[in-house]
Amino acid sequence: MKTIGLLAGIGRLPVEFARAARGMGFKVIAIGVVPGVDPELSEAADKFYSISVGELDNIINTLQNEQASEVTMIGKVTKELMFAGTVQLDDRIRKMLASLPDNSDDTIMLGFVREMASEGIGVLDQTALIRQLMPGAGQISARVPTASEKADMEFGLKMAKQIGGLDIGQTVVVKNLAVMAVEAIEGTDACILRGGELGRGDVVVAKVAKPNQDSRFDVPTVGPDTLAVMIKAKAKALVIEAGATLLVDKATVIRMADENGIAIIAM
Repeated sequence: MKTIGLLAGIGRLPVEFARAARGMGFKVIAIGVVPGVDPELSEAADKFYSISVGELDNIINTLQNEQASEVTMIGKVTKELMFAGTVQLDDRIRKMLASLPDNSDDTIMLGFVREMASEGIGVLDQTALIRQLMPGAGQISARVPTASEKADMEFGLKMAKQIGGLDIGQTVVVKNLAVMAVEAIEGTDACILRGGELGRGDVVVAKVAKPNQDSRFDVPTVGPDTLAVMIKAKAKALVIEAGATLLVDKATVIRMADENGIAIIAM
């Protein structure tokens, strides 16, 4: 039985991945790298460890001891953790960060990939075992968007692609063909809340993959948590990039959207 490592952040996706991998015959060694990892992950995986994202040597040693020659990184791990002083960084990760030309998301993640590779651990495509969670183009929720909402969706996708190309974020919030908020280090949820406040509700959220998305990390993902934040922000529609965005717990997402009159489309 082949062993796969799973570096897990916040959200439901690590649980979905662990179950899919075990269903395909893999042994899954999960490492929760931030506080707040879904408690079900300890049951979904064969083994579960809790090791801070700042303890890179410990993470690598654990994977090697478990004979996991491949690993995937799934779930929300905000870059803010690295700079807020709340995470203790070991010497290895400090040296890695100091060697990087900048601290953009992709640069940091590629640094992790190189560190893993230097120890004989390959980093897998995040979507390799869960491509079924990426919807194709079409209507997802019951409510069809209005003409103005659809125009905002198309505009939002275009704007999100542009900020993604700059490696800033993957999400924008728009209203009446104007950008209300752009995702940066604060993450998707805070972006949606800020956009909802600035737009005074009735905003449209757009989520896309970066133009040159590396599928080994940071694949765009939406799920029930996204919908909960949208409801709080009084957002009225969500557009995701078809075939490039992971939709977690689709049934719950649709139920939440339909109960709150939110239109969801993959374009």
